Amino acid sequence: MLQTLTCLALAVSVQRPAGWPAFTRAFDAYAAGDSVVGASVLVVTNGRVAAHHEYGAADRALGQRVDTATIYHWASITKTLTAIAILQLRDRGRLSLDDRVTKWIPELRQVHDSFGSVDDITIRMLLSHAAGFQGPTWPWTRGQPWEPFEPTRWEQLVAMMPYQEVLFAPGSRYSYSNPGFIYLARIIEQITGDPWETYVQKNILTPLGLTRSYFGVTPYHLAAARSNNYTVTKDSTGRVSVVANGRDFDPGVTIPNGGWNAPLGDLARYLAFLGNASPGNAVLGHGSLEEMWRARYLAVEPVAGELTPADSIGLSFFILRRGGTRFVGHTGHQAGFRSFFYINPATGSGVVAAFNTTNDADNERSEAGFRAVRDSALALIAR
Repeated sequence: MLQTLTCLALAVSVQRPAGWPAFTRAFDAYAAGDSVVGASVLVVTNGRVAAHHEYGAADRALGQRVDTATIYHWASITKTLTAIAILQLRDRGRLSLDDRVTKWIPELRQVHDSFGSVDDITIRMLLSHAAGFQGPTWPWTRGQPWEPFEPTRWEQLVAMMPYQEVLFAPGSRYSYSNPGFIYLARIIEQITGDPWETYVQKNILTPLGLTRSYFGVTPYHLAAARSNNYTVTKDSTGRVSVVANGRDFDPGVTIPNGGWNAPLGDLARYLAFLGNASPGNAVLGHGSLEEMWRARYLAVEPVAGELTPADSIGLSFFILRRGGTRFVGHTGHQAGFRSFFYINPATGSGVVAAFNTTNDADNERSEAGFRAVRDSALALIAR
């Protein structure tokens, strides 16, 4: 069990949250009803693991159960790492959030902007998904066998820029954009001289002790712990199947907006950092985190599918208000993986969950269930 417990100390060392048994029953019921192959959920209180729960299989064909070492893909939750890296560089005097993006990425002047000049787009707008750029990175999504999963080189994005346009007046509203976070990563690389993955490893993962986190293809020594991922499909006759997609895939140049892989233990450490960051924290101080958690635009979450006046976006982090409590976090959805994490800034408590299956056969019902599980998880950390 030494390998399983690395980076986590999953033995519960504080009191479990009220309602935990009922929550795990509901969690399992949702997973079973949605044909989820495997899932995990974990609660952090006072910087320690208060409770964790595992469901189903990490790899169905191999009979491999989900356990505390299981590695999930966290998709868009990766964007919070990119945003923290930008705030680090701001705090170190390397950039301003009001810098023009074209100061670092002049190629963006090729994008058509009928609302003014692309030069008016700032780093702050990118962080809040308010720059007016398109949502998807890659336009080829028809499912043809020759289509790449994602672009693999920066030059491919640059080549598409003359054929893209700014979709609304920058700074006027929110609209979720994956390319915006690739541009933020490019700024990090231009300033520091490090590839994005190297900068994040040196300045976030290593200081926080996230030793089983990685980007891209799974390292050999972690391959046995990597979860497969699955899609629930329905054919023309109505027959439903659960299809394995394969353990690894290459997010290519989009890694800064969706390439983080890790077990829940590393996410527990990340939540503990977010919930207990001090002014002198080596990664990012509490004041800068609170700045990121300040609502700037009303927002629809990437997976939530509905708009309420309580849901908004700060600097990369989403802010939810439920029953008078503020929660901050993010969701993730890529390939067959789905996930969410939230913390309660008032108490430092947090919750994180991951599922290795996406139900495309009944997406509307599935997403409603995902939101219900999310909101039930928020109730665990509301106190």
